[in-house]
Amino acid sequence: MPKLKTHKGAAARFRVTGGGKIMRMYGSRNNFRRKKRTAVNALYSRTVEVAPSHTKIVRRLLAGQS
Repeated sequence: MPKLKTHKGAAARFRVTGGGKIMRMYGSRNNFRRKKRTAVNALYSRTVEVAPSHTKIVRRLLAGQS
């Protein structure tokens, strides 16, 4: 069976931490940043853990990395 390749779109959007957690950025952070409150813009800059229901799918897309 051939080796699984890393999905490059997923690799750009997700990062695997040293402990094995999969982290993602918040969405909707590119458009109309001027209009948004400063507190909201600060929230967009942080990363959050991927939901447990999506972890298995994302881990398979990142097969070459994790």
